[in-house]
Amino acid sequence: MSPMPAHPRHWPLLALLFAPGIAAAGDFVPPEVQFSLQHLKTEERARAARALGPLEALPRYQVQLEVDPTARAVKGHLRVEWSVRGRALDAIPLRLTPNAFSPRMSLSEVTVNGKPVKPQRPEDGLYLLPLAEPLAPGSTVVVELDLEGRVPRAQPGTASLLGSLGGGSGEAGDYGAFSATEDFMSLVGVVPRVPPLDASGTPWGGPTGVGDLALYEPANVLANVIVPSGWKAHVTGVAMGEVPQKNGHVRYSFAAGAVRDFPVFASRGYQSATATVNGVSVESHFATRDAEVGKRVLKYASDALTEFERRLGPLPFKNFRVVEAPLSGGAGGMEFPGLVTVGTSLYRGAADPAGALEGLPGMGQMQGLLQAMGGDTAPLGLLGKALERTLEFTVAHEVAHQYFAGLVGSDPINAPVVDESLAQYTALLYMEWKHGRAVAEQMRQEALVSAYHMMRMSGGKDAPADRPTSGFEDSLQYGALVYGKAPLLHHASRKLIGDEAFFKGMRSYVDTYRFKWTCGECFTQELAKASPSNAKELERLRVRWWKEAHGDEDLGEPNLGALLGGGGQMDPETLKLMEELLPGLMKGLQP
Repeated sequence: MSPMPAHPRHWPLLALLFAPGIAAAGDFVPPEVQFSLQHLKTEERARAARALGPLEALPRYQVQLEVDPTARAVKGHLRVEWSVRGRALDAIPLRLTPNAFSPRMSLSEVTVNGKPVKPQRPEDGLYLLPLAEPLAPGSTVVVELDLEGRVPRAQPGTASLLGSLGGGSGEAGDYGAFSATEDFMSLVGVVPRVPPLDASGTPWGGPTGVGDLALYEPANVLANVIVPSGWKAHVTGVAMGEVPQKNGHVRYSFAAGAVRDFPVFASRGYQSATATVNGVSVESHFATRDAEVGKRVLKYASDALTEFERRLGPLPFKNFRVVEAPLSGGAGGMEFPGLVTVGTSLYRGAADPAGALEGLPGMGQMQGLLQAMGGDTAPLGLLGKALERTLEFTVAHEVAHQYFAGLVGSDPINAPVVDESLAQYTALLYMEWKHGRAVAEQMRQEALVSAYHMMRMSGGKDAPADRPTSGFEDSLQYGALVYGKAPLLHHASRKLIGDEAFFKGMRSYVDTYRFKWTCGECFTQELAKASPSNAKELERLRVRWWKEAHGDEDLGEPNLGALLGGGGQMDPETLKLMEELLPGLMKGLQP
Protein backbone atom coordinates (compact mmCIF):
# COMPACT_ATOMS: atom_id res chain seq x y z
CA MET A 1 0.00 0.00 0.00
CA SER A 2 1.37 3.37 -0.94
CA PRO A 3 1.62 6.05 1.77
CA MET A 4 -1.10 8.66 2.10
CA PRO A 5 -0.41 12.14 0.74
CA ALA A 6 0.70 14.62 3.39
CA HIS A 7 -1.83 17.28 2.36
CA PRO A 8 -4.70 15.89 0.25
CA ARG A 9 -6.14 19.35 -0.46
CA HIS A 10 -7.18 19.07 -4.07
CA TRP A 11 -10.94 18.66 -4.53
CA PRO A 12 -11.48 16.81 -7.82
CA LEU A 13 -14.53 18.85 -8.83
CA LEU A 14 -13.84 18.45 -12.52
CA ALA A 15 -14.31 14.71 -12.14
CA LEU A 16 -17.89 15.40 -11.07
CA LEU A 17 -18.80 18.10 -13.56
CA PHE A 18 -19.58 15.48 -16.17
CA ALA A 19 -21.87 13.51 -13.86
CA PRO A 20 -25.33 13.02 -15.38
CA GLY A 21 -28.48 14.58 -14.02
CA ILE A 22 -27.18 18.07 -13.10
CA ALA A 23 -29.76 20.50 -14.41
CA ALA A 24 -29.11 24.19 -14.90
CA ALA A 25 -30.82 26.43 -12.33
CA GLY A 26 -32.92 29.48 -13.19
CA ASP A 27 -30.95 31.55 -10.69
CA PHE A 28 -27.27 30.89 -10.22
CA VAL A 29 -26.65 28.00 -7.86
CA PRO A 30 -23.02 27.03 -7.29
CA PRO A 31 -22.15 23.71 -8.97
CA GLU A 32 -21.23 22.07 -5.66
CA VAL A 33 -24.69 22.90 -4.30
CA GLN A 34 -26.32 21.48 -7.42
CA PHE A 35 -24.48 18.22 -6.77
CA SER A 36 -25.68 18.14 -3.17
CA LEU A 37 -29.28 18.81 -4.16
CA GLN A 38 -29.28 15.64 -6.26
CA HIS A 39 -29.70 13.87 -2.92
CA LEU A 40 -33.13 15.45 -2.38
CA LYS A 41 -36.25 14.37 -4.19
CA THR A 42 -37.18 17.04 -6.71
CA GLU A 43 -40.50 17.80 -5.02
CA GLU A 44 -38.81 18.04 -1.61
CA ARG A 45 -36.38 20.79 -2.55
CA ALA A 46 -39.05 23.49 -2.49
CA ARG A 47 -40.32 22.25 0.88
CA ALA A 48 -36.80 22.29 2.29
CA ALA A 49 -36.26 25.82 0.97
CA ARG A 50 -39.47 27.03 2.64
CA ALA A 51 -38.19 25.73 5.97
CA LEU A 52 -34.52 26.62 5.65
CA GLY A 53 -34.34 29.50 3.21
CA PRO A 54 -32.26 29.35 0.01
CA LEU A 55 -30.61 25.94 -0.06
CA GLU A 56 -27.45 27.41 -1.56
CA ALA A 57 -27.05 29.40 1.69
CA LEU A 58 -26.82 26.28 3.85
CA PRO A 59 -23.40 25.44 5.31
CA ARG A 60 -21.19 23.72 2.72
CA TYR A 61 -18.74 21.00 3.57
CA GLN A 62 -16.21 19.67 1.07
CA VAL A 63 -14.42 16.61 2.39
CA GLN A 64 -11.47 14.62 1.09
CA LEU A 65 -10.58 11.48 3.09
CA GLU A 66 -8.16 8.62 2.59
CA VAL A 67 -8.61 5.53 4.72
CA ASP A 68 -5.84 3.06 5.55
CA PRO A 69 -7.48 0.03 7.23
CA THR A 70 -4.16 -1.79 7.75
CA ALA A 71 -2.81 1.07 9.87
CA ARG A 72 -6.29 1.91 11.20
CA ALA A 73 -5.63 5.45 10.03
CA VAL A 74 -7.51 8.22 8.27
CA LYS A 75 -6.20 11.44 6.80
CA GLY A 76 -7.86 14.21 4.85
CA HIS A 77 -8.81 17.79 4.20
CA LEU A 78 -11.94 19.79 4.99
CA ARG A 79 -13.30 23.03 3.60
CA VAL A 80 -16.32 24.61 5.32
CA GLU A 81 -18.25 27.63 4.11
CA TRP A 82 -20.57 28.83 6.89
CA SER A 83 -22.73 31.90 7.52
CA VAL A 84 -22.99 33.54 10.94
CA ARG A 85 -26.52 33.73 12.34
CA GLY A 86 -28.12 35.19 15.42
CA ARG A 87 -25.31 37.27 16.95
CA ALA A 88 -21.73 38.33 16.27
CA LEU A 89 -19.04 35.72 16.93
CA ASP A 90 -15.41 36.12 17.95
CA ALA A 91 -14.58 32.45 17.32
CA ILE A 92 -15.85 29.65 15.07
CA PRO A 93 -16.67 26.43 16.96
CA LEU A 94 -16.01 22.95 15.57
CA ARG A 95 -17.21 19.71 17.13
CA LEU A 96 -14.99 16.63 16.66
CA THR A 97 -16.76 13.83 18.53
CA PRO A 98 -14.02 11.14 18.26
CA ASN A 99 -11.91 13.33 20.58
CA ALA A 100 -14.60 13.56 23.25
CA PHE A 101 -13.30 10.43 25.00
CA SER A 102 -9.61 10.30 24.08
CA PRO A 103 -7.25 12.18 21.70
CA ARG A 104 -7.87 10.17 18.54
CA MET A 105 -7.57 12.90 15.88
CA SER A 106 -5.50 15.99 15.25
CA LEU A 107 -6.16 19.13 13.22
CA SER A 108 -3.45 21.08 11.41
CA GLU A 109 -2.96 23.81 8.79
CA VAL A 110 -6.12 25.51 10.09
CA THR A 111 -7.13 28.73 8.31
CA VAL A 112 -10.11 31.06 8.60
CA ASN A 113 -10.73 33.16 5.50
CA GLY A 114 -7.26 32.23 4.32
CA LYS A 115 -5.45 33.32 7.51
CA PRO A 116 -3.74 30.77 9.78
CA VAL A 117 -5.25 30.37 13.25
CA LYS A 118 -4.34 28.34 16.32
CA PRO A 119 -7.34 26.35 17.53
CA GLN A 120 -8.28 26.53 21.18
CA ARG A 121 -9.78 23.51 22.93
CA PRO A 122 -12.08 24.52 25.81
CA GLU A 123 -13.28 20.93 26.22
CA ASP A 124 -12.56 17.51 24.77
CA GLY A 125 -14.00 17.27 21.27
CA LEU A 126 -14.69 21.03 20.92
CA TYR A 127 -12.40 23.48 19.14
CA LEU A 128 -12.69 27.25 18.88
CA LEU A 129 -11.05 29.02 15.94
CA PRO A 130 -10.37 32.61 17.13
CA LEU A 131 -11.11 35.52 14.82
CA ALA A 132 -9.07 38.72 14.51
CA GLU A 133 -12.32 40.68 14.52
CA PRO A 134 -15.86 39.58 15.44
CA LEU A 135 -18.04 38.45 12.54
CA ALA A 136 -21.44 40.09 12.28
CA PRO A 137 -24.61 38.11 11.56
CA GLY A 138 -24.88 37.41 7.84
CA SER A 139 -21.11 37.23 7.39
CA THR A 140 -19.70 34.23 5.58
CA VAL A 141 -16.58 32.51 6.78
CA VAL A 142 -14.44 29.86 5.08
CA VAL A 143 -12.56 27.37 7.25
CA GLU A 144 -9.98 24.96 5.86
CA LEU A 145 -7.96 22.38 7.72
CA ASP A 146 -6.12 19.08 7.45
CA LEU A 147 -7.10 16.20 9.71
CA GLU A 148 -5.41 12.99 10.72
CA GLY A 149 -6.40 10.24 13.10
CA ARG A 150 -5.80 6.73 14.30
CA VAL A 151 -8.88 4.60 14.83
CA PRO A 152 -9.01 2.40 17.96
CA ARG A 153 -9.72 -1.31 17.65
CA ALA A 154 -13.32 -2.27 18.22
CA GLN A 155 -14.13 -3.94 21.51
CA PRO A 156 -13.73 -7.72 21.27
CA GLY A 157 -16.81 -9.82 20.79
CA THR A 158 -19.02 -7.20 19.13
CA ALA A 159 -20.51 -9.93 16.93
CA SER A 160 -22.05 -11.56 20.01
CA LEU A 161 -24.79 -10.30 22.29
CA LEU A 162 -22.37 -10.34 25.22
CA GLY A 163 -19.75 -8.26 23.44
CA SER A 164 -22.25 -5.77 22.03
CA LEU A 165 -23.85 -5.26 25.44
CA GLY A 166 -20.58 -4.28 27.04
CA GLY A 167 -18.32 -5.80 29.60
CA GLY A 168 -15.24 -5.20 27.45
CA SER A 169 -12.29 -3.03 28.38
CA GLY A 170 -12.08 -1.00 25.19
CA GLU A 171 -12.75 2.69 24.66
CA ALA A 172 -15.99 3.65 26.39
CA GLY A 173 -18.62 6.13 25.46
CA ASP A 174 -19.28 6.05 21.71
CA TYR A 175 -20.74 2.53 21.22
CA GLY A 176 -18.05 1.72 18.67
CA ALA A 177 -18.92 4.70 16.47
CA PHE A 178 -15.22 5.45 15.92
CA SER A 179 -13.56 2.04 15.80
CA ALA A 180 -12.10 -0.56 13.48
CA THR A 181 -12.14 -4.30 12.95
CA GLU A 182 -10.23 -6.29 10.36
CA ASP A 183 -13.04 -5.78 7.82
CA PHE A 184 -14.87 -2.66 8.96
CA MET A 185 -13.98 0.97 9.68
CA SER A 186 -16.56 3.08 11.52
CA LEU A 187 -15.57 6.74 11.18
CA VAL A 188 -18.54 8.52 12.74
CA GLY A 189 -17.58 12.10 13.56
CA VAL A 190 -14.43 12.11 11.44
CA VAL A 191 -15.67 15.27 9.70
CA PRO A 192 -15.53 18.25 12.12
CA ARG A 193 -18.85 20.11 12.12
CA VAL A 194 -20.01 23.53 13.31
CA PRO A 195 -22.37 22.72 16.20
CA PRO A 196 -25.69 24.50 16.78
CA LEU A 197 -25.41 27.57 19.00
CA ASP A 198 -27.80 28.71 21.72
CA ALA A 199 -29.13 32.26 22.03
CA SER A 200 -25.91 33.40 23.74
CA GLY A 201 -23.72 31.94 20.99
CA THR A 202 -22.60 28.98 23.14
CA PRO A 203 -22.22 25.64 21.31
CA TRP A 204 -24.63 22.88 22.22
CA GLY A 205 -23.21 20.26 24.55
CA GLY A 206 -21.17 17.35 23.26
CA PRO A 207 -21.33 13.61 23.96
CA THR A 208 -21.17 12.45 27.57
CA GLY A 209 -20.60 8.71 27.17
CA VAL A 210 -24.31 7.88 27.41
CA GLY A 211 -26.65 8.23 24.44
CA ASP A 212 -26.06 9.86 21.08
CA LEU A 213 -23.04 11.88 20.00
CA ALA A 214 -24.27 15.02 18.21
CA LEU A 215 -26.69 16.59 15.75
CA TYR A 216 -26.17 19.63 13.55
CA GLU A 217 -27.88 22.22 11.38
CA PRO A 218 -28.85 20.96 7.91
CA ALA A 219 -25.92 21.33 5.52
CA ASN A 220 -24.80 20.43 2.01
CA VAL A 221 -21.85 18.05 1.71
CA LEU A 222 -19.55 16.82 -1.04
CA ALA A 223 -17.17 14.02 -0.12
CA ASN A 224 -14.48 11.88 -1.66
CA VAL A 225 -13.49 8.79 0.31
CA ILE A 226 -10.47 6.85 -0.94
CA VAL A 227 -10.15 3.24 0.22
CA PRO A 228 -7.93 0.31 -0.80
CA SER A 229 -9.05 -2.01 -3.57
CA GLY A 230 -11.48 -4.56 -2.18
CA TRP A 231 -12.98 -2.08 0.27
CA LYS A 232 -16.18 -0.06 -0.17
CA ALA A 233 -17.20 3.29 1.28
CA HIS A 234 -20.67 3.72 2.81
CA VAL A 235 -21.64 7.37 3.19
CA THR A 236 -24.82 9.41 3.42
CA GLY A 237 -25.92 10.89 0.10
CA VAL A 238 -26.23 10.04 -3.56
CA ALA A 239 -23.31 8.09 -5.00
CA MET A 240 -21.55 10.16 -7.67
CA GLY A 241 -19.16 7.50 -8.93
CA GLU A 242 -16.23 5.19 -8.22
CA VAL A 243 -12.89 6.10 -9.78
CA PRO A 244 -9.83 3.79 -9.65
CA GLN A 245 -6.63 5.52 -8.53
CA LYS A 246 -3.15 4.96 -9.86
CA ASN A 247 -2.06 3.32 -6.60
CA GLY A 248 -4.79 0.68 -6.89
CA HIS A 249 -7.14 2.41 -4.48
CA VAL A 250 -10.67 3.51 -5.33
CA ARG A 251 -12.19 6.96 -4.85
CA TYR A 252 -15.89 6.98 -3.91
CA SER A 253 -17.71 10.29 -4.36
CA PHE A 254 -20.92 11.28 -2.59
CA ALA A 255 -23.15 14.36 -2.48
CA ALA A 256 -25.64 15.01 0.32
CA GLY A 257 -28.18 17.82 0.70
CA ALA A 258 -29.73 19.33 3.84
CA VAL A 259 -28.33 16.63 6.15
CA ARG A 260 -27.83 17.06 9.90
CA ASP A 261 -24.85 14.70 10.07
CA PHE A 262 -22.43 12.97 7.73
CA PRO A 263 -21.20 9.52 8.81
CA VAL A 264 -18.45 7.62 6.97
CA PHE A 265 -17.90 3.85 6.98
CA ALA A 266 -15.74 1.45 5.00
CA SER A 267 -16.11 -2.32 4.67
CA ARG A 268 -14.40 -5.31 3.11
CA GLY A 269 -16.22 -8.46 2.06
CA TYR A 270 -19.69 -6.93 2.21
CA GLN A 271 -22.61 -7.68 -0.07
CA SER A 272 -25.61 -5.51 -0.90
CA ALA A 273 -29.29 -5.86 -1.69
CA THR A 274 -31.58 -3.07 -2.89
CA ALA A 275 -35.26 -2.22 -3.18
CA THR A 276 -37.27 0.87 -4.13
CA VAL A 277 -39.92 2.55 -1.96
CA ASN A 278 -41.79 5.52 -3.47
CA GLY A 279 -38.75 6.66 -5.41
CA VAL A 280 -36.31 6.01 -2.54
CA SER A 281 -33.51 3.56 -3.26
CA VAL A 282 -33.26 1.43 -0.11
CA GLU A 283 -29.95 -0.41 0.30
CA SER A 284 -28.89 -3.09 2.76
CA HIS A 285 -25.14 -3.64 3.17
CA PHE A 286 -23.98 -6.65 5.16
CA ALA A 287 -21.15 -9.11 5.74
CA THR A 288 -21.22 -12.07 3.37
CA ARG A 289 -21.83 -14.56 6.17
CA ASP A 290 -24.93 -12.57 7.18
CA ALA A 291 -26.47 -12.44 3.69
CA GLU A 292 -29.75 -14.13 4.60
CA VAL A 293 -30.36 -11.83 7.55
CA GLY A 294 -29.16 -8.84 5.53
CA LYS A 295 -31.86 -9.49 2.95
CA ARG A 296 -34.48 -9.67 5.70
CA VAL A 297 -33.17 -6.37 7.05
CA LEU A 298 -33.78 -4.86 3.60
CA LYS A 299 -37.38 -6.10 3.75
CA TYR A 300 -37.89 -4.70 7.25
CA ALA A 301 -36.41 -1.32 6.28
CA SER A 302 -38.53 -1.14 3.12
CA ASP A 303 -41.69 -2.09 4.99
CA ALA A 304 -41.04 0.45 7.72
CA LEU A 305 -40.30 3.24 5.25
CA THR A 306 -43.48 2.38 3.32
CA GLU A 307 -45.58 2.74 6.48
CA PHE A 308 -43.86 5.90 7.67
CA GLU A 309 -44.07 7.68 4.33
CA ARG A 310 -47.77 6.90 4.19
CA ARG A 311 -48.47 8.23 7.67
CA LEU A 312 -45.72 10.77 8.45
CA GLY A 313 -44.97 12.19 5.02
CA PRO A 314 -42.23 11.56 2.48
CA LEU A 315 -38.59 11.01 3.27
CA PRO A 316 -36.81 13.89 1.49
CA PHE A 317 -33.84 11.83 0.30
CA LYS A 318 -33.50 9.65 -2.78
CA ASN A 319 -31.25 7.14 -0.99
CA PHE A 320 -31.52 5.33 2.31
CA ARG A 321 -28.89 2.86 3.51
CA VAL A 322 -28.79 0.26 6.28
CA VAL A 323 -25.24 -0.87 7.10
CA GLU A 324 -24.31 -3.77 9.37
CA ALA A 325 -21.77 -2.51 11.92
CA PRO A 326 -19.92 -3.99 14.93
CA LEU A 327 -21.56 -1.83 17.62
CA SER A 328 -20.84 -2.15 21.32
CA GLY A 329 -22.01 -0.81 24.67
CA GLY A 330 -25.56 -2.08 24.23
CA ALA A 331 -26.36 -0.18 21.04
CA GLY A 332 -28.56 -2.10 18.61
CA GLY A 333 -28.23 0.59 15.95
CA MET A 334 -27.19 4.17 15.28
CA GLU A 335 -29.03 6.75 13.21
CA PHE A 336 -27.88 9.35 10.72
CA PRO A 337 -29.76 11.22 7.96
CA GLY A 338 -30.14 8.87 5.01
CA LEU A 339 -28.11 6.08 6.63
CA VAL A 340 -28.41 3.90 9.73
CA THR A 341 -26.33 1.11 11.19
CA VAL A 342 -27.62 -2.07 12.84
CA GLY A 343 -25.41 -4.10 15.16
CA THR A 344 -23.72 -7.25 13.92
CA SER A 345 -24.81 -8.99 17.12
CA LEU A 346 -28.44 -8.70 16.05
CA TYR A 347 -27.67 -10.24 12.65
CA ARG A 348 -25.79 -13.13 14.26
CA GLY A 349 -28.33 -13.58 17.05
CA ALA A 350 -31.22 -13.81 14.60
CA ALA A 351 -29.30 -16.37 12.53
CA ASP A 352 -28.11 -18.49 15.46
CA PRO A 353 -30.12 -18.10 18.70
CA ALA A 354 -28.10 -20.79 20.49
CA GLY A 355 -24.86 -19.00 19.68
CA ALA A 356 -26.32 -15.78 21.05
CA LEU A 357 -26.36 -17.31 24.52
CA GLU A 358 -22.71 -18.32 24.57
CA GLY A 359 -20.62 -16.48 27.11
CA LEU A 360 -23.49 -14.73 28.87
CA PRO A 361 -22.97 -14.67 32.66
CA GLY A 362 -24.98 -17.34 34.42
CA MET A 363 -26.36 -18.81 31.21
CA GLY A 364 -25.69 -22.37 32.31
CA GLN A 365 -28.21 -21.92 35.10
CA MET A 366 -30.56 -19.85 32.96
CA GLN A 367 -30.65 -22.40 30.15
CA GLY A 368 -31.65 -25.05 32.67
CA LEU A 369 -34.44 -22.84 33.91
CA LEU A 370 -35.62 -22.10 30.40
CA GLN A 371 -35.72 -25.82 29.64
CA ALA A 372 -37.75 -26.38 32.78
CA MET A 373 -40.24 -23.86 31.43
CA GLY A 374 -40.64 -25.36 27.97
CA GLY A 375 -38.67 -28.54 27.30
CA ASP A 376 -35.41 -29.07 25.43
CA THR A 377 -36.16 -27.18 22.21
CA ALA A 378 -38.92 -24.72 23.10
CA PRO A 379 -36.64 -22.15 24.79
CA LEU A 380 -34.42 -21.74 21.71
CA GLY A 381 -37.49 -21.51 19.49
CA LEU A 382 -38.90 -18.77 21.69
CA LEU A 383 -35.53 -17.04 21.81
CA GLY A 384 -35.18 -17.20 18.02
CA LYS A 385 -38.58 -15.58 17.51
CA ALA A 386 -37.80 -12.94 20.11
CA LEU A 387 -34.45 -12.09 18.49
CA GLU A 388 -36.06 -11.83 15.05
CA ARG A 389 -38.74 -9.50 16.47
CA THR A 390 -35.99 -7.48 18.12
CA LEU A 391 -34.11 -7.23 14.82
CA GLU A 392 -37.21 -6.03 12.96
CA PHE A 393 -38.14 -3.63 15.76
CA THR A 394 -34.60 -2.22 15.84
CA VAL A 395 -34.60 -1.62 12.08
CA ALA A 396 -37.99 0.11 12.36
CA HIS A 397 -36.66 2.24 15.24
CA GLU A 398 -33.69 3.39 13.16
CA VAL A 399 -35.89 4.13 10.14
CA ALA A 400 -38.18 6.16 12.42
CA HIS A 401 -35.15 8.24 13.35
CA GLN A 402 -35.18 9.56 9.79
CA TYR A 403 -38.13 11.62 11.01
CA PHE A 404 -37.11 12.02 14.68
CA ALA A 405 -34.55 13.70 14.71
CA GLY A 406 -33.42 13.52 11.09
CA LEU A 407 -36.22 15.77 9.83
CA VAL A 408 -37.63 17.11 13.09
CA GLY A 409 -34.45 18.20 14.81
CA SER A 410 -33.92 18.06 18.58
CA ASP A 411 -31.00 18.26 21.00
CA PRO A 412 -29.78 14.66 21.54
CA ILE A 413 -27.53 15.62 24.46
CA ASN A 414 -29.70 17.99 26.48
CA ALA A 415 -33.09 16.45 25.65
CA PRO A 416 -32.63 12.88 24.33
CA VAL A 417 -36.13 11.91 25.39
CA VAL A 418 -37.65 14.03 22.59
CA ASP A 419 -36.49 12.03 19.59
CA GLU A 420 -35.77 8.66 21.20
CA SER A 421 -39.23 8.27 22.70
CA LEU A 422 -40.90 9.05 19.38
CA ALA A 423 -38.60 6.77 17.39
CA GLN A 424 -39.30 3.98 19.87
CA TYR A 425 -43.07 4.46 19.87
CA THR A 426 -43.18 4.85 16.09
CA ALA A 427 -41.37 1.51 15.78
CA LEU A 428 -44.07 0.05 18.02
CA LEU A 429 -46.72 1.53 15.73
CA TYR A 430 -44.99 -0.10 12.77
CA MET A 431 -45.29 -3.49 14.48
CA GLU A 432 -48.99 -2.81 14.96
CA TRP A 433 -49.58 -1.64 11.40
CA LYS A 434 -47.73 -4.60 9.92
CA HIS A 435 -48.42 -7.45 12.36
CA GLY A 436 -51.51 -6.40 14.31
CA ARG A 437 -52.28 -5.17 17.81
CA ALA A 438 -51.47 -8.48 19.56
CA VAL A 439 -47.89 -8.49 18.26
CA ALA A 440 -47.52 -4.79 19.05
CA GLU A 441 -48.70 -5.37 22.60
CA GLN A 442 -46.22 -8.22 22.98
CA MET A 443 -43.46 -5.94 21.70
CA ARG A 444 -44.58 -3.15 24.05
CA GLN A 445 -44.05 -5.54 26.93
CA GLU A 446 -40.76 -6.96 25.62
CA ALA A 447 -39.06 -3.78 24.42
CA LEU A 448 -40.53 -1.02 26.62
CA VAL A 449 -42.11 -2.27 29.84
CA SER A 450 -39.56 -5.02 30.42
CA ALA A 451 -36.65 -2.60 29.89
CA TYR A 452 -37.90 -0.66 32.90
CA HIS A 453 -38.63 -3.79 34.95
CA MET A 454 -35.23 -5.32 34.23
CA MET A 455 -33.53 -2.12 35.38
CA ARG A 456 -35.54 -2.09 38.61
CA MET A 457 -34.88 -5.76 39.30
CA SER A 458 -31.14 -5.22 38.85
CA GLY A 459 -31.15 -2.48 41.48
CA GLY A 460 -31.60 0.57 39.25
CA LYS A 461 -33.70 3.55 40.39
CA ASP A 462 -36.67 5.22 38.76
CA ALA A 463 -36.21 8.92 37.96
CA PRO A 464 -37.50 11.59 35.57
CA ALA A 465 -36.78 10.63 31.97
CA ASP A 466 -36.49 14.18 30.64
CA ARG A 467 -32.92 15.12 31.55
CA PRO A 468 -29.55 15.55 29.78
CA THR A 469 -27.60 12.41 28.99
CA SER A 470 -25.14 13.35 31.75
CA GLY A 471 -27.96 13.12 34.31
CA PHE A 472 -28.36 9.33 34.14
CA GLU A 473 -26.52 7.01 36.50
CA ASP A 474 -25.46 4.65 33.71
CA SER A 475 -26.51 3.27 30.33
CA LEU A 476 -28.85 0.78 31.98
CA GLN A 477 -30.90 3.52 33.62
CA TYR A 478 -30.73 5.64 30.47
CA GLY A 479 -32.12 2.80 28.35
CA ALA A 480 -34.84 1.92 30.85
CA LEU A 481 -36.13 5.48 31.22
CA VAL A 482 -35.57 6.95 27.74
CA TYR A 483 -36.33 3.86 25.62
CA GLY A 484 -38.60 2.03 28.05
CA LYS A 485 -40.71 4.35 30.18
CA ALA A 486 -40.70 7.63 28.24
CA PRO A 487 -42.26 6.29 24.98
CA LEU A 488 -45.25 5.12 26.98
CA LEU A 489 -46.26 8.78 27.33
CA HIS A 490 -47.30 8.55 23.68
CA HIS A 491 -49.23 5.36 24.39
CA ALA A 492 -51.10 7.10 27.21
CA SER A 493 -51.75 10.20 25.07
CA ARG A 494 -53.10 8.04 22.25
CA LYS A 495 -55.47 6.27 24.65
CA LEU A 496 -56.69 9.64 25.92
CA ILE A 497 -57.48 11.35 22.63
CA GLY A 498 -58.08 8.37 20.31
CA ASP A 499 -56.35 7.23 17.14
CA GLU A 500 -57.78 9.84 14.76
CA ALA A 501 -56.61 12.83 16.79
CA PHE A 502 -53.31 11.21 17.76
CA PHE A 503 -52.25 10.42 14.20
CA LYS A 504 -53.47 13.82 13.00
CA GLY A 505 -51.30 15.50 15.63
CA MET A 506 -48.35 13.26 14.81
CA ARG A 507 -48.47 14.15 11.12
CA SER A 508 -48.91 17.83 11.97
CA TYR A 509 -45.84 17.68 14.22
CA VAL A 510 -43.67 16.33 11.38
CA ASP A 511 -45.05 18.84 8.87
CA THR A 512 -44.66 21.80 11.25
CA TYR A 513 -41.07 21.11 12.33
CA ARG A 514 -39.73 19.50 9.18
CA PHE A 515 -36.06 20.57 8.77
CA LYS A 516 -36.45 22.78 11.89
CA TRP A 517 -35.73 22.41 15.60
CA THR A 518 -38.50 21.24 17.91
CA CYS A 519 -38.95 21.55 21.69
CA GLY A 520 -39.73 19.27 24.62
CA GLU A 521 -43.43 20.13 24.72
CA CYS A 522 -43.96 20.65 20.98
CA PHE A 523 -45.36 17.19 20.26
CA THR A 524 -47.85 17.48 23.11
CA GLN A 525 -48.89 20.89 21.78
CA GLU A 526 -49.61 19.44 18.34
CA LEU A 527 -51.73 16.69 19.92
CA ALA A 528 -53.59 19.39 21.87
CA LYS A 529 -54.39 21.20 18.62
CA ALA A 530 -55.91 17.98 17.31
CA SER A 531 -57.87 17.45 20.54
CA PRO A 532 -58.34 20.87 22.25
CA SER A 533 -60.63 19.57 24.98
CA ASN A 534 -57.81 17.34 26.23
CA ALA A 535 -55.04 19.95 26.19
CA LYS A 536 -54.64 20.18 29.97
CA GLU A 537 -54.75 16.43 30.48
CA LEU A 538 -52.18 15.90 27.71
CA GLU A 539 -49.79 18.28 29.44
CA ARG A 540 -50.43 16.56 32.78
CA LEU A 541 -49.51 13.25 31.19
CA ARG A 542 -46.29 14.72 29.76
CA VAL A 543 -45.24 15.99 33.17
CA ARG A 544 -46.13 12.68 34.83
CA TRP A 545 -44.31 10.41 32.36
CA TRP A 546 -41.30 12.62 31.61
CA LYS A 547 -40.79 15.06 34.48
CA GLU A 548 -41.73 12.88 37.44
CA ALA A 549 -41.01 9.35 38.64
CA HIS A 550 -44.09 7.11 38.70
CA GLY A 551 -42.69 4.09 36.88
CA ASP A 552 -43.47 1.54 39.58
CA GLU A 553 -47.03 2.82 39.84
CA ASP A 554 -47.67 3.18 36.11
CA LEU A 555 -45.91 0.00 34.91
CA GLY A 556 -46.62 -2.27 37.85
CA GLU A 557 -44.44 -4.73 39.70
CA PRO A 558 -42.01 -6.73 37.53
CA ASN A 559 -43.38 -10.10 36.43
CA LEU A 560 -40.27 -12.11 35.71
CA GLY A 561 -42.17 -15.14 34.46
CA ALA A 562 -43.98 -13.05 31.85
CA LEU A 563 -40.75 -11.30 30.83
CA LEU A 564 -39.10 -14.63 30.11
CA GLY A 565 -42.02 -15.99 28.14
CA GLY A 566 -43.35 -18.19 30.92
CA GLY A 567 -46.66 -16.42 31.19
CA GLY A 568 -46.13 -15.97 34.90
CA GLN A 569 -46.49 -19.74 35.46
CA MET A 570 -43.05 -20.50 36.90
CA ASP A 571 -43.10 -22.08 40.33
CA PRO A 572 -42.05 -19.93 43.33
CA GLU A 573 -38.64 -21.61 43.72
CA THR A 574 -37.76 -20.97 40.06
CA LEU A 575 -38.88 -17.38 40.31
CA LYS A 576 -36.79 -16.88 43.45
CA LEU A 577 -33.70 -18.34 41.77
CA MET A 578 -34.20 -16.17 38.68
CA GLU A 579 -34.59 -13.04 40.80
CA GLU A 580 -31.31 -13.88 42.55
CA LEU A 581 -29.56 -14.55 39.23
CA LEU A 582 -30.82 -11.49 37.36
CA PRO A 583 -28.92 -8.70 39.21
CA GLY A 584 -25.59 -10.40 38.57
CA LEU A 585 -26.50 -11.03 34.95
CA MET A 586 -27.48 -7.41 34.38
CA LYS A 587 -24.40 -6.08 36.16
CA GLY A 588 -22.23 -8.24 33.92
CA LEU A 589 -23.87 -6.76 30.82
CA GLN A 590 -23.46 -3.11 31.75
CA PRO A 591 -21.01 -1.20 29.54
